[in-house]
Amino acid sequence: MTPEQYFNRQIQLWGEATQKALQNKKIAIIGSGGLGSTLAMALGTSGIGEIHMVDFDIVSNHNIHRQIAFTLKDEGKNKAKAVAALIESKNPFVKALAFDMDFDAFKELGNTYDLILDATDNLPVRSEIDKHAKATHTPWIYASVEEFNGQVCFFDQANFQVFNISDHKPGGITAPIVMHIGSLQANLALRYLAGLSVTKDKLYYLYFNDEGELMTQKFGMPEA
Repeated sequence: MTPEQYFNRQIQLWGEATQKALQNKKIAIIGSGGLGSTLAMALGTSGIGEIHMVDFDIVSNHNIHRQIAFTLKDEGKNKAKAVAALIESKNPFVKALAFDMDFDAFKELGNTYDLILDATDNLPVRSEIDKHAKATHTPWIYASVEEFNGQVCFFDQANFQVFNISDHKPGGITAPIVMHIGSLQANLALRYLAGLSVTKDKLYYLYFNDEGELMTQKFGMPEA
């Protein structure tokens, strides 16, 4: 099998030159749970040359229903290692590395990336991702989910510190909203890495209203 065969439909979309350019891209996904699983499934087979998965947590049985990279056989395994192995099992043209550590330890490694993707579940860590991204001049994409709601923002010049940084934990999450928001985040990432236009520093908030209608709101984020 050749890359031309494997990535056939994407090559039809944007040509061989763009597809080959993706092979030179390197990204980090911080968190390998719900959002991280979706990002790994979506981007791990897209042609990005190197993907680094970061997570110190292990797979628990209550994770599996919404964290689509895992099966019951993965219970007890480190999430980053399990996801990295899955990526490489699906795509022979990608290098996937796992980092069994928290973000504070990870950022001290000094690695450089074309893009960082937030797949964490708490605001303090996202705040640290933003500070690190600004210090290293690296764009990053934030995402969060709760209940039937979710939000995504491609951070470039905007200041994440406008969020009320607290250790808020979601009260509950439906599995489909995790995949929905993760897919939106992955699409923004892939467009950016492929050199297509992406609107930056705009927060997209998606939710269902009381009548069950899917609503999307957009908010411009203030610069740092």
